[in-house]
Amino acid sequence: MLTRRHVIASALAAPAILRMGIGTAHAATTLKISHQFPGGTIDKGDFRDRLCRMFAAEIAKRSGGELAAEVYPNSSLIKTNAQFSAMRKGALDLSLYPMPYAGGELPETNIGLMPGLVTTYDQGLRWKKEPVGKALSDFLADKGILLISWVWQAGGVASRSKAIVAPEDAKGLKVRGGSREMDMVLQTAGAAVLSVPSNELYAAMQTGACDAGITSSTSLISFRLEEVAKSLTSGAGASYWFMLEPLMMSKAIFDKLPKNQQDIILAVGTELEAFGRKGAQDDDVEVTKVYEKAGAKVSVLDAAIVGKWRDIARDTAWKDYGAKTATSANLLKLASDVAA
Repeated sequence: MLTRRHVIASALAAPAILRMGIGTAHAATTLKISHQFPGGTIDKGDFRDRLCRMFAAEIAKRSGGELAAEVYPNSSLIKTNAQFSAMRKGALDLSLYPMPYAGGELPETNIGLMPGLVTTYDQGLRWKKEPVGKALSDFLADKGILLISWVWQAGGVASRSKAIVAPEDAKGLKVRGGSREMDMVLQTAGAAVLSVPSNELYAAMQTGACDAGITSSTSLISFRLEEVAKSLTSGAGASYWFMLEPLMMSKAIFDKLPKNQQDIILAVGTELEAFGRKGAQDDDVEVTKVYEKAGAKVSVLDAAIVGKWRDIARDTAWKDYGAKTATSANLLKLASDVAA
């Protein structure tokens, strides 16, 4: 099992490995990992960036330097929305990527942010071992993508004015939902919607182009939205917004690696899922502290309110998604079978 001691030991050696491989004996295979989130270190910063750095350090250690990886935060290597397509083409090796961002290319991926479908971390993380996980993994593999680390994140709402708790609170506001399906729910509730990646939310809210943004607790913190928000609705206790945000890999790149290196990548990816869950849940708690300190009013959700959002979603987003393709219909059915 991956422990903090092992990761730190790997990290100390990693910079030399990432730059030089293992010298003249064998050239290292250097993988590029891109993501949209702020960069930090293996010990500090956005847990999604940290997960990528831990992954890089550990695969270098376990492969004896035959594998190496470089992490490119802030979409500094490839623009946010282009990362998924780049992996499918073999032009990018890995990305920690919000799955529904790929919805314009593959509408089936919007299952990764279907409002009200996943309501707990336990439920979401069970997908991997349930039929829905196999069906989703098989579908993505056929499209050139492998899921390396399954990461789920609960979300909340940062608002420039009043809190958005119940659906009726969204009426008349311009809201970023995070997926086509979430946008459908918001529109049914009377909101106008804005489609931007979370790393563009600050500017949209600062200029008034967006009144409120729904995103993960980690992004609510990392993108400093408390600076432009007066209200926060926390998803710590209950949430209708859970996003699948896994570490993904290009299947074309993976398939070219020798089996021992493939095994290392899959093993490390699986072991880091516990870190991903803890990071997400820690930020669900931390986000309230950050926003209260900034002077924002913090509201919470309960099961009854989550149920209101789910009822709207069932009648709009779920039906629309299920009618898209046979794969969508099957994924929705299988996901619905996984109890909360």
